[in-house]
Amino acid sequence: MHKQHGEAFPLQRKEGKSSRWKPSPPDPSSQQFQFGVGTLLVVGVFVAAWCGCMVALKKTEWLKGKLDLMQDGFSLKSQNGEEVVFRQVFQSGLLDLESCFEDEDIVTCSGMDPGKCRFAIQMVRPEKAMVCYHVTWEEMVANSTVEHKMFWGDAHWYGGYEMSIQHWPIWLPADQEPMPFVTSDVYSFRNSFGGVLERYWLSSKAVAIKINDSVPFHFGFNATERSLTFQARYEDSPYKPALGRSPFPELSYHICIGPDLTSVHKYMAQSYFKKPLKVPSEKMFRLPVWSTWALYKKEVDQDKVLEFAQTIQKYGFGYSHLEIDDMYMRHYGDFEFDSSKFPRVTEMFEILKRDGFSVTVWIHPFVHKDSPNFEEGKRRGLFVTEAMGTSPAMVEWWNGIGTVLDVTNPAARDWFQSQLGWLRSKYGISSFKFDAGETCYLPAQFRTFQPLSDPSVWSRLYAEMAIPFYEMSEVRVGYQSQHVPCFVRVIDRDSIWGYELGLKSLIPTVLTLGLLGYPFVLPDMIGGHEGRELQPADVQLPVWDLYCAVSLVGEEVPADHVSRDERISQHAYRQDGRDQGLQAEFIAPHRIPVDDPEEAGDVLRLVAHPDFGQFVKRDGHFRVAPRPDVGIGQRAEGAELFGEVADLPGVELEG
Repeated sequence: MHKQHGEAFPLQRKEGKSSRWKPSPPDPSSQQFQFGVGTLLVVGVFVAAWCGCMVALKKTEWLKGKLDLMQDGFSLKSQNGEEVVFRQVFQSGLLDLESCFEDEDIVTCSGMDPGKCRFAIQMVRPEKAMVCYHVTWEEMVANSTVEHKMFWGDAHWYGGYEMSIQHWPIWLPADQEPMPFVTSDVYSFRNSFGGVLERYWLSSKAVAIKINDSVPFHFGFNATERSLTFQARYEDSPYKPALGRSPFPELSYHICIGPDLTSVHKYMAQSYFKKPLKVPSEKMFRLPVWSTWALYKKEVDQDKVLEFAQTIQKYGFGYSHLEIDDMYMRHYGDFEFDSSKFPRVTEMFEILKRDGFSVTVWIHPFVHKDSPNFEEGKRRGLFVTEAMGTSPAMVEWWNGIGTVLDVTNPAARDWFQSQLGWLRSKYGISSFKFDAGETCYLPAQFRTFQPLSDPSVWSRLYAEMAIPFYEMSEVRVGYQSQHVPCFVRVIDRDSIWGYELGLKSLIPTVLTLGLLGYPFVLPDMIGGHEGRELQPADVQLPVWDLYCAVSLVGEEVPADHVSRDERISQHAYRQDGRDQGLQAEFIAPHRIPVDDPEEAGDVLRLVAHPDFGQFVKRDGHFRVAPRPDVGIGQRAEGAELFGEVADLPGVELEG
């Protein structure tokens, strides 16, 4: 990027109570001249003075039209100068405006406590239609805190991270004090940040903000005042200053304002996000991924895998590949099939290959003590260690307690990938499902081969190990890893309708991940993970209308993740042999025309619910044929009604 240079001018504090800084007017004494000088010199002096006034006037107009700097914050206006589009408030200190000065397009100030902080804001024009501001607040006191608060106003904001309660645009569920902005498992830790996150937010006012990678970044929000809090600190945090650096926190970020939302996002994505190195297998875009997990859980074995494959073919479903999930191994950390569950595993793979199935298997970065690989990894130094020693650090994850692979160590990465390569070559496995990878599964205190100033880099390094297997692999973490050419799986979904890890959160999550630079998004299993605590005791599978609704939403995303062919076989042609419309159309589903993705959850919730009528396809559109015993828009027993059916977009009623 390049910057345009402007003229410098002296700054002084305006008399009165205002704390805004403005340029000084030209000094009249500078225009004095001595008598006896020739007429040419007189004319030259007046011309110079006139030019100086015009320069000051030009800068004054730029400052008043774009930047308003105050002791406790600043605001920026749109490119046409008609409205304030960004407002930031300093929470941790005030500026001494008398100290401010400008050098070209950089304004530099000190804090009210001299020598303890430095503030700078630089304006650049990287493109003709783009104006950007580089903002830095640097503390000169160790273990201090820098905190700025951004107010939304009436704008919509997008981006940031995967959430347990996901809306589009962002909806703040409550208040959250600033906490480390690092990857976490939002299925297990609902109030944390998700496994996919970037320090990037985009506004409907054509404004975008990117927090610098070097910042020890903590993030919070306030739903009442509609604000986001950006904080930098090292004290009591997982961030560490770079080697040889003092723990002086610096909060620095880039703000860009464009003519429209699309233009500013395109510029920011090109500037800060890498592009995928390759493209996954075309089969994953065209055909569903079938997983053993939701149907068999840890009880998977050889007979069930073969039965699963036969059932998929029996009902004529297409398949990208079959995914063998959790507990095919004897111990967590093994890279071999459990012979008691898979007694003829080579024969199983030969049968699957003969029937046209590609096969992937589930893997993770944990090794339990009962695995033979634990002692080998300990001896070779392949694991994350305790902070004050060389012993492997033990962590708790959803399947027990084990140590975790140190992916900052090239030897550990090589060992892990060699194990996967051996497994692939022995059985003809196509690829792998890379599970976990979030920083919440690192110990509270630990040491790695390469020091981590930002813990989320561990997530990026883990995701990068999937690159050699990119064609059919999937990961569930993303941080500065847009270049990894694999599908990114959204975190597990429950078998519920709502926004908290339910159906209505699916499209907002897919859109958010796409905005953050991850184009290959794989939803969780169609139908979710049962949510048994929300279902009647005698129901073991998600209700049929929810299953169908999720499958239809799956048509709007790059790939489908399926597990419950049993659910399909139970419902495909029942109801006294009558074709129930949706069940038949599920074999070759079509899209519901919905203009507003945020409303898709409501639309699907109504049109797929049997209490509101049959769901049939005519003339290329899905329509609802109301039940004769339920009036249009009325609530049936046990059904949830979001509004008048006839008023919802993309839904037509058969009269």
